Amino acid sequence: MGNGAAAGGGGGGAGLRAPAAAPSGDTLLASERISITFSCLISTALVISSVEEAEDILRCESCVELLFVRGAGNCHECDTLLRKSNFRVQLFEDPAIDKEVEIRKKVLKIYNKREDDFPSLSEYNDFLEEIEEIVYNLTNNVDLENTKKKMELYQKENKEVIQKNKIKLMREQEELEEALEAERQESERRRLLIQKEEQIQQILKRKNKQALLDDLEKSNLPASLLLAQHKDRSTQLEMQVEKPSQVRPVTFSTGIKMGQSISLAPIPKLEEALYTYQPLQVETYGPQVPELEMLGKLGYLNHVRAASPQDVAGGYTSSLACSRALQDAFSGLFWHPN
Repeated sequence: MGNGAAAGGGGGGAGLRAPAAAPSGDTLLASERISITFSCLISTALVISSVEEAEDILRCESCVELLFVRGAGNCHECDTLLRKSNFRVQLFEDPAIDKEVEIRKKVLKIYNKREDDFPSLSEYNDFLEEIEEIVYNLTNNVDLENTKKKMELYQKENKEVIQKNKIKLMREQEELEEALEAERQESERRRLLIQKEEQIQQILKRKNKQALLDDLEKSNLPASLLLAQHKDRSTQLEMQVEKPSQVRPVTFSTGIKMGQSISLAPIPKLEEALYTYQPLQVETYGPQVPELEMLGKLGYLNHVRAASPQDVAGGYTSSLACSRALQDAFSGLFWHPN
């Protein structure tokens, strides 16, 4: 291993000497493989191969240039054909996460339906579950053949929908970029207007100050009168300064244009019988309690305390309290055991 350390000590595989003929991964000598492995471990610029091929291979940039000088070559560990163009910089510490992220991007390019493409929320949730199952299978190498056939069949059957949603997504991204650019331009315009207004105010202040000094020097009027006139003149000039016009926004912060009609799929209506109100029937097994309006006429409120303004503000009325007392008194008078 000492020879390998010496060969890789140049940093990132820079000290390796390439063979006379550009070798493929399966023709490397054992000592060269050790040096390459060691240089990969000490390199800071790591790249990872395509997730669809040999996701367990980690190499530095120099090793990739050495092994795949012809653009393609076999992996010296699993003998999988790898393409140099499919290598990319590793983003996450765990290469499995890079693999899942890349697979999810490719799957979502095919399974790009949205909620408004489904008649019900349940079907849309089933569609999302199917996507997660496909991503899991491809990430963990579970039933790869059937999963890929399933994706190919779906792509063939939904070619038009996939293309339509792809165009829709591109259009939405363009509209969002235009909205962000318009917002940036509007912010810049407001900044320039405010800056211009501040400059004008500073110029006016200097002129007014100089005019006041000239008046105090040349005029015979009292200083208090000159100061009052100068103050009125300054107020009038400030009112004449052009204020930046407030431009009414035409889009929301999300990029959606105000007043834009949004086409939504109609919610399927369930044909059901209309609700019919049925009055509540309470069986008290006693005489019928008079209505609240009749309690006073029938003399039931003669011996009931009148409600004060504070009681009425809290919702208390004499008729309500009397009606509840009568319900308690009448309840069960007609009941008799069988």
